[in-house]
Amino acid sequence: MLVVCGAGASSTFLVHWMRRDIAARGLAAEVSAGSSHDVARRLADVDVLLVGAHLRSSYADLAAAASAVGVRAVLLPDLGYDAAGAAVAVDLALAAPIGERESANG
Repeated sequence: MLVVCGAGASSTFLVHWMRRDIAARGLAAEVSAGSSHDVARRLADVDVLLVGAHLRSSYADLAAAASAVGVRAVLLPDLGYDAAGAAVAVDLALAAPIGERESANG
């Protein structure tokens, strides 16, 4: 999972809490933070792109870039960058439609 925001700061806070949530659920998932400018070079390493709500106006372009390489994209709702927000983000990532990359791999 890759969580992106404008500069990578708020996504770093959310990722901290998401890692805790993922560990508490016993999941084997990795999550990292980045800026919207990192997306193109980082898509090859992720299955889900989570886009911060404040990037709503850029979401269509980011989702198209993700879809082009079979990565699922989710626009996050306005949420807190805390444990509760992290739980929502993890749930949304897990529920995201399967992209071409995953369906091709079974």
